[in-house]
Amino acid sequence: MAGKEDAFDRFVETFRSRLFQYSYLMCGHREDAEEVSQETLLKVFENFDQLREPERVKAWVFRIAKNACLMKRRKSVFAPAQELSLEQFLPASDEDGGHRRLQIADWSELPDSQLLRGELREVLGRAIGELPEIYRAVLLLRDVEELSTEETATVLDVSLEVVKTRLHRARLAVRQKLDEYLRR
Repeated sequence: MAGKEDAFDRFVETFRSRLFQYSYLMCGHREDAEEVSQETLLKVFENFDQLREPERVKAWVFRIAKNACLMKRRKSVFAPAQELSLEQFLPASDEDGGHRRLQIADWSELPDSQLLRGELREVLGRAIGELPEIYRAVLLLRDVEELSTEETATVLDVSLEVVKTRLHRARLAVRQKLDEYLRR
């Protein structure tokens, strides 16, 4: 904000890879993510004087990235947004009408090898990438970028309750995908 170029270079180094990761998972294509990351950094540079709360710079940057992703998606042919139903994640009833307990695979027994971690990382990335945009954005901002619920609500321009609901549904959907993979 004081006009020091080297400070902005450090800023770019800090945010560049995180913006790319967020944009890649939101947009789904490497080329789009690179473009969104560059557009975001350019807009941040051009509008840095408009930052009113420097302590919330991370939320501000990701809000700009979110808007750039939305603009990119509007021009794209991605699938439309869809609502995830909580019912699809609840345990089903058995023949007697009683409810079965939700069984989740025991992930703690996975061998500690780099191959499995890489494969699991791919499955996790795919599971996140398959989420509808409104859920993917909340999950990435809260769980990957570690923004607070309030900051996430600000970035996405929704209420706290909406953030909590979407985050819960996104986590359930990702958990189900991981569970299916781990059971195989």
